[in-house]
Amino acid sequence: MIDLLSLDAAAVLAAFAERRLSPVEYFDWVTRRIELWEPHISALYAYDPEAARAAAKASEARWAKGTPMGPLDGLPVTVKELIATEGTPIPLGTAATTLVPAAADAPSAARLREAGAILFAKTTCPDFGMLSSGLSTFHKLTRNPWNLARNPGGSSAGAGAAAAAGYGPLHLGTDIGGSVRLPANWCGLFGLKPSNGRIPIDPYYVGRSAGPMTRSVADAALMMPVLSLPDARDATSLPYEALAWGEFAVDVSGLRIGLMLDAGCGLPVDESVRAVVEAAAQRFEAAGARIIEVPGVLTRTMLDGLDDFWRAKFGGDMALLDEAARGRVLPAITEWAERGGRLSGVEVARGFNRTLDMARACAALFQEVDVVLSPTTPVVHYPAEWPSPTNDPAGRPFEHIAFTVPWNMSGQPAASINAGFTPDGFPIGMQIVGPRFGDLLVMRLSKLFESWRAPIRWPEPPRMAAPAPQDALLPA
Repeated sequence: MIDLLSLDAAAVLAAFAERRLSPVEYFDWVTRRIELWEPHISALYAYDPEAARAAAKASEARWAKGTPMGPLDGLPVTVKELIATEGTPIPLGTAATTLVPAAADAPSAARLREAGAILFAKTTCPDFGMLSSGLSTFHKLTRNPWNLARNPGGSSAGAGAAAAAGYGPLHLGTDIGGSVRLPANWCGLFGLKPSNGRIPIDPYYVGRSAGPMTRSVADAALMMPVLSLPDARDATSLPYEALAWGEFAVDVSGLRIGLMLDAGCGLPVDESVRAVVEAAAQRFEAAGARIIEVPGVLTRTMLDGLDDFWRAKFGGDMALLDEAARGRVLPAITEWAERGGRLSGVEVARGFNRTLDMARACAALFQEVDVVLSPTTPVVHYPAEWPSPTNDPAGRPFEHIAFTVPWNMSGQPAASINAGFTPDGFPIGMQIVGPRFGDLLVMRLSKLFESWRAPIRWPEPPRMAAPAPQDALLPA
């Protein structure tokens, strides 16, 4: 017997094409996995299995005729709650939102549908996507499948939990300071923040990107030719390039890899995190790369300035809510945003300028190196109920994103990939950062490292269902 949900997406598509598996049969596996996990992890929003099963039947008919709609036809996919899907309200993770059905699919959702993917659910996020946590005033608390007492991270919390639990192979998050990479780190996944503008996004904002969150590099690569297709709604998007996302050959001989073990500010790096990143660097060195220890690019002034800028932005958003709605926002978010309303215009402008300082520092570093390896975050794990890794989002909101946020502001591609585990079996991620527009290099180095790494044994649901008759559809 074979667990269909252990297959990568390309293998599933090949089975569809060869008539060894149907999209309906595969989606039945996904629904059974959701039935086992979802009561424990609460990763989904707007889950609609009936509509998805109807879409799977339509896909089954297309495959039977040999006329698939597109490169992802029949594959179940989730998208983060913040990404608009036509007809579904966007609560923004908060009970303060008035629920109004979205008028149209956002760019990435539209491209996935056009490629034949089945958008069977959206995934949870915290209030306004402003926490590295699965805590929300709208959604149930999202927990980490590796340890239900632990946080999956955020703000793409549900996407991380869903991918780790095996809710199909393909999941899409968003990232403005680490919100794809951080939950990928804590959930044992591969998460890519591509070059800013590589995936058109709406609404767009300084540093904001969308990116795949998957169990393997190849699954993320399968999504990128679809997600990176052009959409005029994103005025900040890059010109479309038909990049060779699925070609992974790379020679690291002579590659200058900067090893960054200190972000420059923020939380201290846990020793277990440091150890797995150093071990990974040694593997690249053994393959011929040149490892250069480099300092962090972030300063306290930069991080505090970003905090001022974001507090002011969200303070303005909070001011648009009536008193009753503000009372429904997570108190930690309200407290954090309130100070933004007291900042002067000069202080906010200075805060914004710190984002430009981050970009300059990142560009200067990449005059000396070709790639950077670092921890994704210094934190090993934290309780599921906490709103942030410091449990102090109003006083110390961004201490944990010091390794991730600079690359949002510089626009550079950055990925998190599982690099090891704690002694008690909790995943630890490593960040791989490339030069501007060097997305393929990041993907190829990630795939190379994945080939060196032992296969991951993913967490099993708290209880296992008896296999249905179609559970042995593929040869072992």
